[in-house]
Amino acid sequence: MPRLPASLRRLRRVALTHRRPLTALCAAVAVAAALQANAAPPPPRTLVLTAARDLPAGTVVRSGDLVRTPFDPGSVPAGVLPAAAAVGRTTTGPVRAGEAVTDARLVTRSLLAGYPGLVAVPVRIGDPAAVRLLRVGDRVDLLAADPQSDSAARLVGRDAPVLAIPRAGPESPGLTSGALVVLGVPDLTAPTVAQASVTAFLSVVLTR
Repeated sequence: MPRLPASLRRLRRVALTHRRPLTALCAAVAVAAALQANAAPPPPRTLVLTAARDLPAGTVVRSGDLVRTPFDPGSVPAGVLPAAAAVGRTTTGPVRAGEAVTDARLVTRSLLAGYPGLVAVPVRIGDPAAVRLLRVGDRVDLLAADPQSDSAARLVGRDAPVLAIPRAGPESPGLTSGALVVLGVPDLTAPTVAQASVTAFLSVVLTR
């Protein structure tokens, strides 16, 4: 039998000397490859519409206020909305940056279920303590008073149902502060109520 060249004999001796570590290494590589082949791929992420910044209560949502954020499918909250259903609507309460935009966070058509002929209008009531007495479903008359005048308060909304009472934020009396309430009013009355909400001190009278 011919002798192997010296270089091959040295290579053979090295392989025999280290055969056990080499065998263990090959086995580990094989196990790792098998585990990687059998591992389930990561679940797909679902893009959810979220607030790009903190949105105060009563904000009319614009496209720049929204961003799509990847969520694990199991963590997607109920009632998430597409951009087409969110832009142009009004927040019913504060929405934090990164929070999913759902139907519960916006004045949506669902608030008007059971109130045909009415539209939803968010208004700020000057006395936050009065709002704490209200419950969704109550009926109120809406009064507007000019704080710079001695004239009597005028009636700008009658028998309006309370559709939503957003989560309270910082409260202080005033025309642009106070506490937010979403009322249902006839379509023709909405402009009058909207104008009064920025020019007068609003108060409510509980009717039923």
